[in-house]
Amino acid sequence: MQEGQDISRLPTERRNFGIVFQSYALFPNLTAAQNIAYGLENMRQSRSQVKARVEELLSLVGMPECRDRYPSQLSGGQQQRVALARALAPAPSLLLLDEPLSALDAQVRVTLREEVVQLQRRLGVTTIMVTHDQTEALCMADRMVVMQAGRVIQAGPPAEIYRHPATPFVARFVGTMNFLPGTLAAENEVRAGRLRLFVGPPANQTAKKEVLAAIRPEDIRVAGVSLGMRNTIIARLNAVQFLGAFHRLSFDIEQPPVKLLADVTAQDAHSLGSNLRPGADLTIQLPQDRILLFGAT
Repeated sequence: MQEGQDISRLPTERRNFGIVFQSYALFPNLTAAQNIAYGLENMRQSRSQVKARVEELLSLVGMPECRDRYPSQLSGGQQQRVALARALAPAPSLLLLDEPLSALDAQVRVTLREEVVQLQRRLGVTTIMVTHDQTEALCMADRMVVMQAGRVIQAGPPAEIYRHPATPFVARFVGTMNFLPGTLAAENEVRAGRLRLFVGPPANQTAKKEVLAAIRPEDIRVAGVSLGMRNTIIARLNAVQFLGAFHRLSFDIEQPPVKLLADVTAQDAHSLGSNLRPGADLTIQLPQDRILLFGAT
């Protein structure tokens, strides 16, 4: 396609895909039904075919009662459904979604991402979705592609990318990750300041002497007493964030001078009792089979 060429004017056989834009781009002067019918009418389908397809799609997205409403009379979630129905109307072989949920309220976004996944699987349409929301990507995708500066850094199932990120950038971008700079002292040992960390499978392999030891906050164990295990540290609790289903704890480590985040369940937080307060010294343990290694950059 030439630069600046209007894709809407390309023959259908050359662009057999549907697009849902971030802003939805619904025609404000057309009703929901007319917006959905727009592409079908451009394909010169008969009036009866268009009407049947529009009714089918309105029912599919759960909005048969909104057929005669204009975009200004619809909520953000309803506009998103109409935009999705319009993209699906010509029965495309590929569906492109450009951050379609980013403009919605948090609760509506959670509901609609489930609906989009169910609809996509029911129709069997291959879908490519662009999003900066890591939670959205993890829960909606069968396969994720992480890009940096226009280049693909890693691709694979969401669980694989989350648990085995290929680079520190992927580790930071997909979820939250703690990093401890250190030196590879032996095959399974990292020295990070005064800390001596033992690492093991499935730790990343690196030939570099200077490394970053990385661990997810939810993999760190927190206790009010000594655990008597490897990779145990006494750390000062700096802050506590209540996040509903879990608490996020921020610890200050003196050597090396870094902050560590640890996520504990509501039950574990309750077990810590009065120890769960800023300024308290707690025992944290970094399981060696959860530590990843990256070459320092």
